[in-house]
Amino acid sequence: MNALQAVTPPRPEPQRLTELDALRGVMLLWITVTHLPTRLSTYVNQPFGYFAATEGFIFLSALFTGRIYGRVAERQGESAMSRRLWMRAARLYGYQLLLLLVAFVIEAPLAAHGNRPAVKNLLSFYFTGHARAYLEAALMIYRPPLLDILPIYIIFMALTPFALMLGARWGWKYLFSASGVLWFFAQFGFRSFAHRLVTRALALHIPLNEMGAFDLWAWQLWWLVGLYLGVRWARGDLRFDLWARRLMLPAALVALSFLALRYAQMGGMVSLGKFDLLLDKWTFGAGRIVDFTAVAVLAVHFRGFLKHLAVQPLVLLGQASLEVFCVHLMCVFFALTVMGSRPQIRGPAALVLVAASCAALFLTATLVTRRRARANRAGALPAVPAQHPPESHLTQSPARRPAGNVTS
Repeated sequence: MNALQAVTPPRPEPQRLTELDALRGVMLLWITVTHLPTRLSTYVNQPFGYFAATEGFIFLSALFTGRIYGRVAERQGESAMSRRLWMRAARLYGYQLLLLLVAFVIEAPLAAHGNRPAVKNLLSFYFTGHARAYLEAALMIYRPPLLDILPIYIIFMALTPFALMLGARWGWKYLFSASGVLWFFAQFGFRSFAHRLVTRALALHIPLNEMGAFDLWAWQLWWLVGLYLGVRWARGDLRFDLWARRLMLPAALVALSFLALRYAQMGGMVSLGKFDLLLDKWTFGAGRIVDFTAVAVLAVHFRGFLKHLAVQPLVLLGQASLEVFCVHLMCVFFALTVMGSRPQIRGPAALVLVAASCAALFLTATLVTRRRARANRAGALPAVPAQHPPESHLTQSPARRPAGNVTS
């Protein structure tokens, strides 16, 4: 019996929360509208404070991963858990290669033979030395804008088995200690230091700004937090509702303070100066962690309102999040291509673009759901734990349902 099996006895299958699927669907729409080059992107970029859909999407993905694969480990063993996670990482990598193929084989020639500065800026390193760009992009060293998000999941997903096993054997406090140290150093430029060492050792010539906007040394902490909470929630020893009741008032004050500061800064009334690093998105500053946590506490406390989100289209988006995310990137590529030399797509064309992109996301989610349903009926997919935390840990009356499929 492995460590995870020894620590946690088997538990009955939890009921999945469709509002969490829907919430992830909302974040996918939020990300899409933010990335599309229209005026609307200005208004949806961090409108609720110093956090974006990225934080929520990564956190929920880690939460579901910890929830699902922690139970796989305790029921089927660490080997099965590791194998499934690495297979999922390989699948993600396949999607990344497909997106790179679209960018290099379709988008790059269009940009090279037309007036499309947005696409050229997106693939600037490719145009300066594309002979090596293919290999370095395949190795996820070169990560162009927009194509630097999936590598986060691939890397974190590949390392997750080690985190789950070490957390079960040695305790999560040691993992968080090491993770916290890395995050702290990341706030002071550790990424630049690591870049100099690696490029010198491997004789690479890729600039740091072409290796993705997100500082993985910092964002790994957020993934680990989600994994830890997912594992604990699956075991039934994490009471979000109790925490939310106790912290509701201070959380509301913190969230409102950050919201006021956000709009004061946007209006030019406040300049944070050197403290702006505390709210930096790419290095995941401490202020962003505090702000997101406060809003998350309020969301749990007023979770009854989230149930209204659980409409079928949003639920389907959340359940097919991987495929939907990839299609959203295709929509953005198309938008940047047809935009030409304009700074933005405006007017009726912008409305058509947003509507068509959202329709493409919903169509993708529907097709993926139907494919999975056919596979389930044919017995092609094995039964696995439900992908969401148990409702019995949020409400007073637990319910049991058959397990869902791994769709996170």
